[in-house]
Amino acid sequence: MTSLEKHNRMANAIRFLSMDAVQKANSGHPGLPMGAADVATVLFTKFMRFDPKNPNWPNRDRFVLSAGHGSMLLYSLLYLLGYEDMTLEDLKNFRQLGSKTAGHPEYGHASGIETTTGPLGQGIANAVGMAIAERKLADEFGEGLMDHYTYALCGDGCLMEGISQEAITLAGHLKLSKLILFWDNNSITIDGAVSLADSTDQHARFRAANWHTIDIDGHNPDEVAAAIEEAQKSDKPTMIACKTTIGYGAPKKAGTNKAHGSPLGDEEIAETRKALGWEYAPFELPEDILDAWRVAGLRSTKSRVEWEQRLDGTKAEIKAEFNRRFAGELPGSFDRTVQKYKQKLADEKPTLASRKSSQNALEVINGAIPETLGGSADLTGSNNTNTSQTPSITPDDFSGRFIHWGIREHAMAAAMNGIALHGGLIPYSGGFLIFSDYCRTSVRLAALMGIRVIHVWTHDSIGVGEDGPTHEPVEQMASLRAIPNLLMFRPADAMETAECWQLALESQHAPSGIALTRQNLPAVRLDYSEKNLCATGAYDLIPANEAEVTIFASGSEVGLAVEAQKVLDGKGIATRVVSVPCMELFFEQPEDYQKAIIGNSPIKVGVEAAIRMGWDAFIGTDGIFIGMDGYGASGKGSDLFKHFGITAEAIVEAVEKKRA
Repeated sequence: MTSLEKHNRMANAIRFLSMDAVQKANSGHPGLPMGAADVATVLFTKFMRFDPKNPNWPNRDRFVLSAGHGSMLLYSLLYLLGYEDMTLEDLKNFRQLGSKTAGHPEYGHASGIETTTGPLGQGIANAVGMAIAERKLADEFGEGLMDHYTYALCGDGCLMEGISQEAITLAGHLKLSKLILFWDNNSITIDGAVSLADSTDQHARFRAANWHTIDIDGHNPDEVAAAIEEAQKSDKPTMIACKTTIGYGAPKKAGTNKAHGSPLGDEEIAETRKALGWEYAPFELPEDILDAWRVAGLRSTKSRVEWEQRLDGTKAEIKAEFNRRFAGELPGSFDRTVQKYKQKLADEKPTLASRKSSQNALEVINGAIPETLGGSADLTGSNNTNTSQTPSITPDDFSGRFIHWGIREHAMAAAMNGIALHGGLIPYSGGFLIFSDYCRTSVRLAALMGIRVIHVWTHDSIGVGEDGPTHEPVEQMASLRAIPNLLMFRPADAMETAECWQLALESQHAPSGIALTRQNLPAVRLDYSEKNLCATGAYDLIPANEAEVTIFASGSEVGLAVEAQKVLDGKGIATRVVSVPCMELFFEQPEDYQKAIIGNSPIKVGVEAAIRMGWDAFIGTDGIFIGMDGYGASGKGSDLFKHFGITAEAIVEAVEKKRA
């Protein structure tokens, strides 16, 4: 047992490292680390299972700091616990250019940072995804290999953000009993008291969502420990409301918004040292306290070794499968499976909506890759993300491979990030392209972190038809293409759809979006090619020597480009067609390839049932663009394409006018 005096000194180590780092940077949020230090001390020294010497141990407990502005809490913990890539110098360089200790925790900067947080509420949903992954993998591999808790710490801001409601209702529905959320209940936001903007009964809210809730004094270590023990026994996810004082220990600023988002100041820090009996200079720690923290960091070494022995003792094929999946590698037979499927498509040349082509590709993929975990935001019949291998996951049965996310696009996208970050699974989900805006923050964070999640976005244009302009994306492709490190695919037919799926699955360090049609598309790729032509992002679909006209198109409009090419060619106008399934991959190609694909045609045409933004890179500012410059309308999809002038005839007419 740790004495209260020793506990207080260990917690004060977090407090003073945090306030001193914020002060040195002259930027940051000292209040949360100071207020939550007692909770963190109990959690990390008595309950969390982790190993700083083996930080990626698959069965470690996960800790998510949803209130990412309190990043110095996490950085201080990582240093104190002995993570080798978090040094005292890193703490001293808090928020400085090139430092691991960024303003908000960033995944990949240092071991022990499980996810990038900062946009409030995202971390809660990430933690839900991690808890889903743990339970799914426990069902698959057994609790001998997968049996850990997911802990998260949130603040009032996280609970006000709408994404939190989606996340907690999903977690309660799925009975994620190994998810434990600490609410740093300090009643303060940047503007002042929480009561300025909110009067929610959070306990009632969580209980209504099928959570167990506990109310404690967050500065009483015995109450913290008892609450965690109680939470671990619950058959529901648990929210522990920890009543704390923001900026705990600061004589003038504790309990006020002045401790929230700015340094305390040298004078207040000096007074805090006196108030808490801390006699040490900035960044200086008493040897016995640092030793106590380092010993706590080694608490779980035995558990990790025993786990490795269990893994070694399992059947060779199970061990190999487990290790392959946590290494993020696809099965060795996957490429052969794709090639066989592509040969079939070349023979059959199907005319299908690309959403149906996607489902057909997934039928092959899910049979070949057991770690894919599908889902949809209540649009399964529209997105076609389910296959014969993906029965539904239910609250009492996680043997399935399909999650019914409900109408929760925000939480779905963020929880998918958590699943990917956990490891062992590849999440994909479905929604309408227009509602990608609801997913945007999570998609951006996935791209920032460089993780493999795959978003299937159907109903990708005015081809949606009767649902009208509220459901017809016109700016979404351009908007998503603007996100760095996001691969946006818009395949033209079944063959391209299969190739785009292969590329998304092989993309370990970037998320992908696949935009798919509601309406049927003719086959435009008629011959088998062992090479994945979509891998270059844009390629000659119909080449032509000394082409006078080059038509660039994506998705459903490639078929229109092919029709126009036939007409123009029949009129003696040499025309080539370039399919552009992924602009991002194209601009990663060597400059010579890019120049060759863009070519020297005096007339360049871009065709996409969306806004022009982004296409000038192919057609130039003086090129012809056949697409949208406003919103859609309600009517049959085929009528809308004619109404807005996105037809083969319109392409031909525009070319002839340009030549005149």
